[in-house]
Order: sequence, then C-alpha cells, then structure tokens
Amino acid sequence: MPLYLNDDQTMLRDTAKDFVASEAPVSHMRALRDADDATGFSRPLWKQFAEMGFTGILIPEADGGLGLGHVEAGVVLEEIGRNLSPSPFLATAVAAVEALRGTAAAAIWYPGILAGETVAALAIDEGAKHNAKIEMRAERAGNGFRLTGAKQFVTHGHVADLLIVAAKTDNGTTLFAVPSDADGLTATPERLADSSIAARLQFDGVEVDGDAVIGEVDQGDAPLARLLAAGRTGAAAEMVGVGGGAMDMTMSYLKERKQFGVAIGSFQALQHRAAHLYSEMEVARAAMLKAQQLLDAGQDAAEAVAVAKAMTGLATTLAVQEGVQMHGGIGMTDEFDIGFFMKRARVLAEMFGDSNFHVNALAEAAGY
Repeated sequence: MPLYLNDDQTMLRDTAKDFVASEAPVSHMRALRDADDATGFSRPLWKQFAEMGFTGILIPEADGGLGLGHVEAGVVLEEIGRNLSPSPFLATAVAAVEALRGTAAAAIWYPGILAGETVAALAIDEGAKHNAKIEMRAERAGNGFRLTGAKQFVTHGHVADLLIVAAKTDNGTTLFAVPSDADGLTATPERLADSSIAARLQFDGVEVDGDAVIGEVDQGDAPLARLLAAGRTGAAAEMVGVGGGAMDMTMSYLKERKQFGVAIGSFQALQHRAAHLYSEMEVARAAMLKAQQLLDAGQDAAEAVAVAKAMTGLATTLAVQEGVQMHGGIGMTDEFDIGFFMKRARVLAEMFGDSNFHVNALAEAAGY
C-alpha cells in the first residue's frame, strides 16, 4: 500500500482544509477559552461538520453514511489538529462510531451522529493513566443492568448525549450505550491544560435496559478493541496536524525574525534542527497512514496502531518544543499561538495511552 493519499482523499483534504481553517481556526479556540465556555466546543459548528458530511465518514452507506475509512477520517482530524479546533469529531464520529458498528445500538445512535445532533463521550479510563484495567461493575437488574463505579478523563462527558461505558460483568467485559440523563449519573467537568473540558463520571447504581448493551454481554472486548484502535489512530492523526501546524508556524517565524540584519532561519544550527524536525514528522505521518490503511483493509493493525500512536506522540512533542524554543521568549507568552499547540499536544499524547504505554506494549508483544 502506497503511503500517500489518492486523488479522492486529496480532494477531501483540500475541502476539509478550507472548511476548518475558515470556520474553526486557532482564534475560534482562543475565543471559547477567553469566554470560559462551559461546553468546550461549538454545537453550531458540530452541525456544520454534519452538513459537510464529515460525521458520516466512517458510518456505512447502508446506515446513511459515506462508507469511507480511517484514512479519510484522519484527513479531517489532521486539519482539526492543525487549527486546534475544539470538536467532538474524534470521540463521536470516529471512536464511538466504530464501537457501535454492526450492533443493534448503531440504529439508535447513528442518525443523531449523522445529523450533528448527538455527541458521544468515551467512559473507559478509571486511573490517572490510560490502561486496560476496568473495575466498574455491571450487575444484572431485572431485564437490564445496574452500573456502579467511576470513570475519568471523559472528554465532553459533561455535555455528551451518549456515553460509551466499559464495565465488568460476570464473565468478561461488556460495553454499554448509556444516555447522559440516566438517573444516578453525576458528571464533574474539569478544564484540561489545553482549555478543553473532560469530566469525572460517577455511576451510583445507574440502571440501563438490555438494549443498552453494545454487541453481546461478556463479549465487549471486540467493540472495545475497535473503539481503542480507531481512537488511537485518530488521535495520532490529530497529533500529526498539531505537529504540522506548529512546524509551519515555526518555519514562518524563522524566515521573518531577524538578528544581526539577517533572518534567523539562515543560521545553520537552526536549519539542522528544522531538518531533523521535518524528518521526524514525515516518519510519524507514514506510521499513522500505515495504521489507517491496515484498519481499512480489515487486517491485524494492533502493532501498527501502537507504532503510530507512539511515533506521533514523540514527533509532535518535538515539534511543539522546538516551536516554543525557536520562538524564543515570546513563545512563552499567551499573545502568540505556539503555546496552544504545546498544550494540545500534551493532552492528545495522554489520550488512549502515551508513547511509553505503546512502546511498552510493543516490547511485551515481542517477548521482552
């Protein structure tokens, strides 16, 4: 598989690039932050995403979507990252859509996602760092289940319409589609480093009926694996956008900023660092695209997804750190946008497991 976009994907990229840059540039995120917006994103903008067809990229044509793939979803996510656009696209139109795929719950929730009316949140993590350990319990109660436990780092969890919840059942793990207005559910929003909002969720005997089960009882590992693979690859794509946006901003600054009467970009030391950064970002982009292509081909992509998430985390961290450093003292000020890229990169790096998590997973898979 060639590691570049085909003609149709390139056209989608151009469309997404123009749309996101016009409707949700960095100034859009800054305005939401300055207004202390309690939602964390713009619902009218989410509706526009739906009107553009973006929310249906991964939804099968039989269900009213576009029936495209992870490469196409990644194209949109890269532009979201490049512009630091606050959006529920990753959690809703990518991870949640994949978790619901092929299940009875899809018919319930896909129409709202397609219309830009439904926002989903992923209630998976329970500890300070992402891991596979799930302690929340789901006990049988009549024709359904009673959920008890807590989740954290649930992006948009305080305003989501749908919560994808992973819980332990008698003989395994089960995924549930829980409406956000369920009795016994408490959401406490927390503003993160990048000004986005995640929630701590407390489930105190939240009762759901049997229709809330995603897939089969005790067989939640398969939809959870789909959710995590899509989320990790999507987060990698958004990080490539964040790193690329930071790199572009830094290259422009190197050409404009002058010392001793010449542009600082003419200094050989900075040229070496810029060349190194470009190389690392290209390697990360290739790793991301490989993971996307394997997922679209229905092949085993676990290793490629881990490599993509780890590589993009490292490369994007380098991009934002070099960006702040090459901007000098002004890089630390709120007036310049480069600091926002560093903050977003930090949050995305932690999402669905940081580079260390995935490097360790690769080492264990290799027998170390």
